[in-house]
Amino acid sequence: MAATVAARVRAGTSAPAFWQMQWLPLLLVAAAAAEQQVPLVLWSSDRDLWAPSADTHEGHITSDMQLSTYLDPALELGPRNVLLFLQDKLSIEDFTAYGGVFGNKQDSTFSNLENALDLAPSSLVLPAVDWYAVSTLTTYLQEKLGASPLHVDLATLRELKLNASLPALLLIRLPYTASSGLMAPREVLTGNDEVIGQVLSMLKSEDVPYTAALTAVRPSRVARDVAMVAGGLGRQLLQKQTKQPVSPVIHPPVSYNDTAPRILFWAQNFSVAYKDHWEDLTPITFGVQDLNLTGSFWNDSVARLSLTYEQLFGTTVTFKFTLMNRFYPVSARHWFTMERLEIHSNGSVAYFNVSEITGPSIYSFHCQYVSSQSNKGSLLVPATQPFHWQMTLQDFQIQAFNVTGEQFSYASDCAGFFSPGIWMGLLTSLFMLFIFTYGLHMILSLKTMDRFDDHKGPTITLTQIV
Repeated sequence: MAATVAARVRAGTSAPAFWQMQWLPLLLVAAAAAEQQVPLVLWSSDRDLWAPSADTHEGHITSDMQLSTYLDPALELGPRNVLLFLQDKLSIEDFTAYGGVFGNKQDSTFSNLENALDLAPSSLVLPAVDWYAVSTLTTYLQEKLGASPLHVDLATLRELKLNASLPALLLIRLPYTASSGLMAPREVLTGNDEVIGQVLSMLKSEDVPYTAALTAVRPSRVARDVAMVAGGLGRQLLQKQTKQPVSPVIHPPVSYNDTAPRILFWAQNFSVAYKDHWEDLTPITFGVQDLNLTGSFWNDSVARLSLTYEQLFGTTVTFKFTLMNRFYPVSARHWFTMERLEIHSNGSVAYFNVSEITGPSIYSFHCQYVSSQSNKGSLLVPATQPFHWQMTLQDFQIQAFNVTGEQFSYASDCAGFFSPGIWMGLLTSLFMLFIFTYGLHMILSLKTMDRFDDHKGPTITLTQIV
């Protein structure tokens, strides 16, 4: 999306909405470029909170640092009441697919949002914001305002009395359907837009100044063929629609912080089973603001990451990853080892031995599968038998020492250098080399006759010995 849209300023005059016809090609460019980003829409009842940015461009992705430069003026100079409308999933494609483009306002599912942007003295549209920046948005707003987020709905908002002089951070969660049909997402987005309209109407009736933001935890992944999203920019007669492959959602890593990030943990899939009943913990672990990390700690030699889940298998379950950092004189460097993985539930403790998870302390550790199942490597070894717990971590990565920021260091992988495929290739090459060498040796060993019969000279006579 163009920079003019990303830094559009409302200064008391009504400007075109960002989903109108003139911005449609730029929206499509942004949709193709932003795969792991979500849009962020900001508007306020105060004027002149955002200035145009000169360094943005088409396809620009807003980082966490850039987002803070946009938010700081609004939080320092603008209203102290901040509303955060947070959807589970939202993408720029939702606006192009379900918005009223080409002037068809009656078909738009975002009529209340569009009206709010048109009437707001200040507004800002960021089509592509990095997922990490959005994942830390609630914490950032809490620190800047000095107020804890208050989860509200329409019922509680009617009873809530807001004060213009006291800071307040109101978090309103909006759902999104996982259906692949066209009608279900439209109906849900329309319902979300109605919620936004009712909330803004309440604030307007009470004459409370506010700053509002609409964003999502992760993209909705509703990208379709460009011709279909655009509503027929060109005729596609008899053209076979090809289904676009859906890439897996990349979640932000779990980060334990005291004064700085200390432990990072990530997995593409985190599944646990108790007595062969499996539960997927991925959606309630990664990208979750209120993940319970009580019991986690860190120092230079020992680190523990504790993840607690309420009502898992009918009780409270805590998973504790314990890592040790030791200096080995032979290699003259520090190495970390995961000593054990503990599972606490119902007053009992179960252990997995995971000593194979090790590496230099300056690196992180990565493995395709860290699992208790035999067909996935069995890196998790139960300490006792019988053992009722099973666990599988796909694309597992962890780092507990020498963490810099929210990024993993170079990964020490569990896969050996000589994999089965490499061994097969080496043995086959050696066998072919042996055949070639033996054949070359045979060719070089051939000898020709050193005497030949001369028809002009005497005939060679061979004496027969009886």
